[in-house]
Amino acid sequence: VALTLYIPILIGQAVDLITGEGQVDFDGLFRIFGIMAAVILVTAAAQWLMNAINNHITYRVAMDVREKAFCHLEILPLKYIDGHSYGDVLSRVITDVDQFSDGLLMGFTQLFSGVMTILGTLGFMISIDGRITLIVVLITPLSFFVANFIAKRTFTMFRLQSETRAEMTSLVEEMVGNQKVVKAFAYEKEAEEQFDDINQRLQSCSLKATFFSSITNPSTRFVNGLVYTGVGIFGAFSAIQGRITIGQLSSFLNYANQYTKPFNEISGVVTELQNALACAGRIFHFL
Repeated sequence: VALTLYIPILIGQAVDLITGEGQVDFDGLFRIFGIMAAVILVTAAAQWLMNAINNHITYRVAMDVREKAFCHLEILPLKYIDGHSYGDVLSRVITDVDQFSDGLLMGFTQLFSGVMTILGTLGFMISIDGRITLIVVLITPLSFFVANFIAKRTFTMFRLQSETRAEMTSLVEEMVGNQKVVKAFAYEKEAEEQFDDINQRLQSCSLKATFFSSITNPSTRFVNGLVYTGVGIFGAFSAIQGRITIGQLSSFLNYANQYTKPFNEISGVVTELQNALACAGRIFHFL
């Protein structure tokens, strides 16, 4: 994150070396390009290492949770097994853990790095011009309000989706495992009607969950557009008055983009985490 945030500073310095007519400092430019190339290479290596570690942690956690769930299943009293459908238990141990691990992976890769990016960008922007930074800070909370408003609704929908999916798994498992009984009692039509009802409910709650979660990103992007516009206008006036250089304005516009980007990612992660939390709640309740 630190290296990524250092690149706009280098870009700003490069811009300041080419702003005057016939005053291009080629030696200085090549030196900056060399530094940028080294920074980009190290950043790429760090990104790869972070992803490798995150994947290792996430899937080890998923493996541990499944192990504990399976061991717990073997010591549960028979009345629990008789009182709950097999498909629901199966869904908790397999599907819900998958959904939980996906949310965990996104949380590690985007949530933590996003928060670090926001804090680091603020520090770099304040070092250039505190007044322009204030505009960014004042407009940005809108993203939080939008994401929070939508996240509350998506959690309910994702929980309902997870429960309905378990209901479907339970029915299918029961029908497949007891096909002879179904045939013997001519239960095919009733089973189809029952499946159609569950399938319709799953389609409805899945559609609502996806709809609400997909609103988050465009809404926060709109707020980000307001941030970028504010920085562009106020920064241009500051450059005309000589308070900042054109290169610093260029750096600021880069930072405005980098500052708002994590809010898009975090808002996306928030909706994924709602799904993960709903699934985690089911598996932890089972444990």
